[in-house]
Amino acid sequence: MLKRLSIAVVGGLLLATTVAGCGGNGDDAGSGSGGGGDDKITLGFSQVGAESGWRTANTKSIQESAAAAGIDLKFSDAQGKQENQIKAIRSFITQRVDVIAFSPVVESGWGTVLKEAKDAGIPVILTDRAIDDPDTSLYKSFIGSDFVEEGKKAGQWLVKEYEGKNDPVNIVELQGTPGAAPANDRKAGFADVIKAESKFKVVASQTGQFTRTDGKAVMETFLKSQPKIDVLYAHNDDMGLGAIEAIEAAGKKPGKDIKIITVDAVKDGMTALSEGKINFIVECSPLLGPQLMDLVKKVNDGQTIPQRVLTEETTFTPEKAKEVLADRKY
Repeated sequence: MLKRLSIAVVGGLLLATTVAGCGGNGDDAGSGSGGGGDDKITLGFSQVGAESGWRTANTKSIQESAAAAGIDLKFSDAQGKQENQIKAIRSFITQRVDVIAFSPVVESGWGTVLKEAKDAGIPVILTDRAIDDPDTSLYKSFIGSDFVEEGKKAGQWLVKEYEGKNDPVNIVELQGTPGAAPANDRKAGFADVIKAESKFKVVASQTGQFTRTDGKAVMETFLKSQPKIDVLYAHNDDMGLGAIEAIEAAGKKPGKDIKIITVDAVKDGMTALSEGKINFIVECSPLLGPQLMDLVKKVNDGQTIPQRVLTEETTFTPEKAKEVLADRKY
């Protein structure tokens, strides 16, 4: 009798252990049990780096929003290198986080690592930047701006600014990081709008890596190599701000001698806009944290979420910048 009882107890313990182990199975990414074994959601987030004021504000928004939402955030800075980002994503997979989110350094080369995440049952959300992989099942959603539309808005302002004028308009362009979605799309959108009028000519276009330092250095080169520059189109504020330093050092007045269009609307850029050193800024909001945490919670619960989530943004003239500058959060 005692022997039978012992066997029953051991069997019961084995059954209980087996049932408890099912809760941590990574095949069910919506269970909320990954990355720690409790009900708290664990989010692995890989950031591009800290190349600009925009990116710093974006990181702060994500970190603060995760804390406010009660989400355990595992944060990794890729320092602008795709290999670092791939390594971080693989680390998140090994750690069995519940959800992975990242802002891709470049558009291409993500298929293999995202397939690994998919096979592990961990949903992925893209933030700020898209990828060009045709297999859209590799990620659940992409939250961010429409970069092509941003480029078009920049081009539309330029067309209106020179409406009724027939003289050639020589444009220099400071591109973002080569291969990055915002650089590709902002260039394409801008070019699509201005191509209708032959007076607009991009006489030089080069990457400034989205940084103020490179923006200044490349603008110095433009000023030496181009006899006449009417307009500067910079893919972000930081490059535009660096270019302003170069323009002023060359004895020219930014915003007057050379009209300047930028994208982002960070506080330093808005300050320059309010002073007339920049003529027009297309907004690209970095404050994606609250929307991202909402998507993380929903996808972790197994809910269907939109595959494309757009952020609401506007444009700014010097007058509008003066109105909102005091309350600008980033």
